[in-house]
Amino acid sequence: MDTPPISFEAQLRSIQQLIQSAKLSDAITQSQHLLEQAVDTHQKIELWYLIAVAQRYSKDCNNALNSINELLQQDAAHSRAHQEQGYNYLALKQPKQATISFEHAIKLNPSLVASWQELIELYREEKNQEGVQQAANNLARLKKLPPALLAVTELMYEGKLLKAEQICRHFLQNNKRHVDGMCLLAEIGVELKIYDDAEFLLASAIQLEPSHIQARSQYLNLLTRLGKYKAAEQQAKILLTAQPDNLSFKLAKATVLNGLGEIEQAISLFEQVIAQDDNVAGFHLQLGHALKAQGEMSKAVAAYQKAYQLNPSYGDAFWSLANTKTYRFSDEEISKMQRQLDNADLALIDKVQLYFATGKAFEDRQDYGKAFESYLQGNNLQHAHSGFNINKIEQQVAEQIKYCSAELFDKRGHLGLDSPDPIFIVGLPRAGSTLLEQILASHSQIDGTMELHNVLGLASRLQGRNNKPSSESNHENQYPKNLSTINEEYFNRFGQQFIDETRVYRQQAPLFIDKMPNNFLHIGLIRLILPNAKIIDARRPAMACCFSGFKQLFAEGQEFSYNLEDIGRYYQAYLKLMDHWDDVLPGYVLKVNHEDVVDDLEKQVRRMLDFCGLEFEQSCVDFHKTKRSIKTPSSEQVRQPIYKSATEQWRHFEPYLAPLKNVLNINEQ
Repeated sequence: MDTPPISFEAQLRSIQQLIQSAKLSDAITQSQHLLEQAVDTHQKIELWYLIAVAQRYSKDCNNALNSINELLQQDAAHSRAHQEQGYNYLALKQPKQATISFEHAIKLNPSLVASWQELIELYREEKNQEGVQQAANNLARLKKLPPALLAVTELMYEGKLLKAEQICRHFLQNNKRHVDGMCLLAEIGVELKIYDDAEFLLASAIQLEPSHIQARSQYLNLLTRLGKYKAAEQQAKILLTAQPDNLSFKLAKATVLNGLGEIEQAISLFEQVIAQDDNVAGFHLQLGHALKAQGEMSKAVAAYQKAYQLNPSYGDAFWSLANTKTYRFSDEEISKMQRQLDNADLALIDKVQLYFATGKAFEDRQDYGKAFESYLQGNNLQHAHSGFNINKIEQQVAEQIKYCSAELFDKRGHLGLDSPDPIFIVGLPRAGSTLLEQILASHSQIDGTMELHNVLGLASRLQGRNNKPSSESNHENQYPKNLSTINEEYFNRFGQQFIDETRVYRQQAPLFIDKMPNNFLHIGLIRLILPNAKIIDARRPAMACCFSGFKQLFAEGQEFSYNLEDIGRYYQAYLKLMDHWDDVLPGYVLKVNHEDVVDDLEKQVRRMLDFCGLEFEQSCVDFHKTKRSIKTPSSEQVRQPIYKSATEQWRHFEPYLAPLKNVLNINEQ
């Protein structure tokens, strides 16, 4: 009978045991032999790490450094490899290089206790008292954690989130009131985008321990991320009462005020923060965002420029300039961006932002080949990082079509809140929704707000947690299937909750706009909770819409937009679902084509106002004169009269768009 092959994991454990037994030569030989057979990159990384450790223990530091370099070529973000590098430089009496390596290690993984310990000594030798204090504080915080939570922290920073979640949940089952554990689990929840769990954990944590600054700060950041600015403002006030001079809390409050539309107050607070510390690039960037929302473009540009002057590798500063849509980069700025892209140590997010910014710079110069190459590089990096799966969206659409039937609306369509207040503008990003919002918000009876997350949040709560392994991608979700079975009273309650939660974004007008484009997936849910709401579908032709999305780097979400095939399939899924809503809810959605708005603005304005039951007002045609804060990438475009040039911009890139055309079944357009 043949002996079954020994698994890679078993051979790895054997090598680890050899190292622990100080049989270092055998460990190195066995690792090198296994390395010759390894085809998987992850396996090679594991083996190079073990070889480097065994070589260092053998006092063969130069070969150990060579092994680490081999590892880092395959994974530059391997925190323990940088830590190992630091140990070798220490042994070779090269303290400066050791410091750099340990600093790199803790930047990648702040939970590496050994690196902090070594840095304390290195900083002490350098007489860097501030560094000693900071390292000692971090070390004390880590040592205070129970071993299980320290392990969770390490796993988190290594990207092993599901394993980290499992250990953390197990720890909390036996330590139900452990606030640090709750904070860690909430942090994992945010990374996994399980926001409702994270929010509940942090709200519970500050109830248990109201003076726990970290828990409250995390809660504030999450509320801000979710667009719950009124609740976030309360947390910012409490934190600033406890620590009135804390710049990060002042900055957080300014961001919240910006979200609430209190732009002048936000700008004032950002300026106060900068007056206290003028050397932080991020402070100037945030000020720039507020100034842009206010329409103060020359000041916003100056703030973004100041940010990259302070930090030349700050991709967000360059992308924010590009994202004004009206800024034109100088030769010198393009050279600066390209130099940064050649920097091997550049962080992934900075690299992505710089690729999108250079794409815009080359497009403005009509160098479309270089522009597309930059956009493609940025999209490829972002797509690889996001882990997006278009099949899940197509499954969502199929389930909406299956369960949101005409029969469902016949039986349950009368149960929601009869408020006529909301006007939802849905569609794909970059389809002209900001323009439609600006037109409608110029009417005296309509308040413009922003992209509100409330409907998406409700859909997420109805969905619940999916505990099945990701390999089981074909199982049906709870939502929307449960719309036919949940308690009938919930629909009115959900509608009232939506009206109550969104009141903070409104002024005095009877109607208001929610322009979250992704709400097209949940029109059935909206109809059940708010049967008298108005829904407008901002529609744009496939190639123009999809390519405009492809060259836009979104702040969060819209992961489908970073691959030409994905974005084409997403567009088709959107059309399929919108056709379904027209079938089962005839007349509930008004489709407004972007080209029709461009060709005959007044006709489309009258059509939308009739749909909303409102009298015509000339201010809607003169929408570009309306003063209001706008936080989307199109903010500057909608402050100008309508122009037609944008409708055909994609044609400059037509030679590169075959993958998109193939998915959309377009031969010529």
